[in-house]
Amino acid sequence: MIAALDHVQLAAPPGSEPALRAYYGEALGMTELPKPAALAANGGLWFGCGPVQLHLGIEPGFRPSRKAHPGLRVVGIEAFAARLAGQGAEVVWDEKLPGHRRFYSEDPVGNRLEFLEPIGCYHSIG
Repeated sequence: MIAALDHVQLAAPPGSEPALRAYYGEALGMTELPKPAALAANGGLWFGCGPVQLHLGIEPGFRPSRKAHPGLRVVGIEAFAARLAGQGAEVVWDEKLPGHRRFYSEDPVGNRLEFLEPIGCYHSIG
């Protein structure tokens, strides 16, 4: 039985850690998490915010996916979008999901991210 989603792994090109640290740490406000010593030698970064974790692994020959993405639930989506835009990130609103406000953005290496907030009577499943 699956109990929860532990983390989402995204890929990134070698040498991108400084840009990713600025985006995930500063723009998104996530906390950088220490990687276990056995994994730290591989490069990359781990970030967390509450129960949400995103792992960024280094991948030679990296190409961002055009469709695959994590969906990150936020509180105060308008302010969150303004914060990202203020950091120079593109914010593309999408009104196609009933009961939600949502937008898409990309990290500095082109990984697609979805940010959404339920409105009205929509609640978490669980």
